[in-house]
Amino acid sequence: MPIELPKEARQQAIASIERYFREHMDEPIGNVAAGGLLNFFLQEVGPSVYNRAVADAQERLLARVQELDIEVHEDEFGYWKTAGCGGRRST
Repeated sequence: MPIELPKEARQQAIASIERYFREHMDEPIGNVAAGGLLNFFLQEVGPSVYNRAVADAQERLLARVQELDIEVHEDEFGYWKTAGCGGRRST
């Protein structure tokens, strides 16, 4: 499944790559080259990041589901514990 960014996020990512090259590399990179580099990283590295994020989300959801019984547990057959001894006795 290819990873695609919304148009605005893609434009911001390309601008960020261009800025990184201006500030940290010997030569600046143009808009087209930055877009190509972004495509490469989305195809090559993106799936690893995506899969790790999905695994992290699964772990968190599993932990929450395992706590669900503690958070919403109700004691069964509790009427007599809370009603007291005011009931009628048969003889």
